[in-house]
Formats: sequence, C-alpha cells, structure tokens
Amino acid sequence: MSTTQSERLRELLEPLVTSQGLDLEEIAVDSVGRKRVLRVVVDSDTGADLDQVADVSRALSAKLDETDAMGDGEYTLEVGTPGAERPLSEPRHYVRATGRLVRFQLAGDTEVVARVLAVDEDGLDTEVPGVKGRKPSARRLRFTEIDKARVQVEFGRKDTKDMTETEEEA
Repeated sequence: MSTTQSERLRELLEPLVTSQGLDLEEIAVDSVGRKRVLRVVVDSDTGADLDQVADVSRALSAKLDETDAMGDGEYTLEVGTPGAERPLSEPRHYVRATGRLVRFQLAGDTEVVARVLAVDEDGLDTEVPGVKGRKPSARRLRFTEIDKARVQVEFGRKDTKDMTETEEEA
C-alpha cells in the first residue's frame, strides 16, 4: 500500500493543527523552479485569525524540521486560510457558509446560486434569490446531488448581525 507525500504529511501535521483548535483543510506540495512549496490551509468554525495561523505555522515548521517528511531538499512552508471564494466539499464547510451566497454545480450540469440557511447530516436548506421582481424561493439540496460549491463574494451586502445591531439602536 503506497501513500502519497501529501497523505504522509497530513498524517504527520493534522494532529498539530487540531491541537491548535483548527482543522487541516488542505495540504499541497508544489514545485516552483528548483524549490518546493508546502502549502497548508487551516480553518475553524469561527475562522482563524493571524495569531492562530502564526502559532500553527511555528508548530508545523518545528515538526517538519525534526522529521525528514519533506526530504533533504529546500522548501518553503506557507500556512494560510481558505480564500473568500472558498470551495465547499465537507459538511463543516457548508455549516461555516451559513448565511452566505453559494454557487452550486449540481449533477446534470445544473447551476444554482442560493443562500445557505441551515445544514444537517443529509444536506442543506437554501434560499434562491428572486430575479426580476420575483420573491426568493426555498430549495432543499442533498449533499449527494452537489458536484461543486463555492462561496460567492458579495459587495455592498450588510451583514445580518450589523443590521440587527443597527435596528436595535434605532
């Protein structure tokens, strides 16, 4: 049974990331010219701040230095969080995207853009925005029918928390 370098690195590094209260979302080793770059993406249900990313980066660097997991060659370690338009692939990703607008690629090449309202073990409840004066509509999506999903960046949208605070102040 052969394992890839990424799988071996995940086994080595995931316990460290988890001990810092974060999830190891992605790990990739890329060649850039003669150098290699180890990219590690971390996140949590509440997000990861710069201090947490720095702490986990130091812990991962120390662990990699004491092992030969990256071999003898030179490499650069990059630790970060998923971007604003992160792809969603695990149920926890959908939970973290609750309230956000998501572009879904469904089986059969159907595309739906909807706001995630609630997530359970089978799928999610969404609200498809109304178009051309129509009212929004509810739609249930099962995880099994979702091929790809990506959070969409929304400019000019007030956060619902901010709207609630503003309404309470009035």
